[in-house]
Amino acid sequence: MASTKEIKNRIESVQNTQKITNAMYLIASTKLTKARADLDKTLPYFRLQESEMKRIFQRRNDVDSHYFYPKTGRKPAESYAYLVITADKGLAGSYNYNVLKAAEAELRKHKKTMLYVVGEYGRQYFLRRKIPIERTFLYTAQNPTFRRAREIGGVLLGLYNQKKCDEIRVIYSQMEKGGQAQVKKAQLLPFERGRFGTMEVHSGEIRKEYEFVPNVTAALENIVPSYICGFIYGALVESFCSEQSARMTAMKSANDNAEELLGTLSVEFNRVRQGAITQEITEVVGGAKAQKKKYEKKRLEAEKKRLEEEKRRRTEK
Repeated sequence: MASTKEIKNRIESVQNTQKITNAMYLIASTKLTKARADLDKTLPYFRLQESEMKRIFQRRNDVDSHYFYPKTGRKPAESYAYLVITADKGLAGSYNYNVLKAAEAELRKHKKTMLYVVGEYGRQYFLRRKIPIERTFLYTAQNPTFRRAREIGGVLLGLYNQKKCDEIRVIYSQMEKGGQAQVKKAQLLPFERGRFGTMEVHSGEIRKEYEFVPNVTAALENIVPSYICGFIYGALVESFCSEQSARMTAMKSANDNAEELLGTLSVEFNRVRQGAITQEITEVVGGAKAQKKKYEKKRLEAEKKRLEEEKRRRTEK
């Protein structure tokens, strides 16, 4: 059985760990709030871009752009590019694991793939498994900004425009209601025409005709890159929020486990201390009894000696 000193040291160690997990929980909560606020500020702009793309398709049926599947139907893609968004750090439950497993499953489906990774955790994971990575975007997972999203979008758009891949897909995490992270697999390019073919018309809205300069295709292709960058920025922020939410859940679970462990250790500490006190009392009582027996033995020996001495004197007389 462990001594009281060992148990006390263990309690102090658990309490120190609990301070760290509490601090990580608060930091993750602050980062989550800030990231959601930043996303909410920029979302209206990108939603407006999507709305304008829908307006174009609603009014013009002759739109021809390589960013969209042709009207005649889609051809089977031969090459794929995947953007996989992970975190730079662990301690976030199954957040990274779920994204990476989904990415591996997608990569196994196709023979010709190109892998682009956000996050040091994902980079190390694929390197350990010797899965080739075309490019890693460093310092992006912990600092999702539109500038970094534009950098990633430029790389992927250049890849698509040069016809080095037929489809570009994104695998990331999205925070659902209740704070649960759900893995999302989205096709970035090319777009499905049906996605922009319909738009809700509000009551009282006047149907207007638009004039496109120099033409509708040029106008559309001018909007698409910004829309792509906005989508990537949203995916980066959603992943970052999901990471912080998962880390908060993990740290809360760690705190709860620490509280439970502290309760168990406190009971054990009290039991051991009580046992030590009982042992000390037993030793004191046992020592007192031993001293009493020793004193009684000496008294009897002295009494016996006195009687013998008295008997000897009587005999001499």
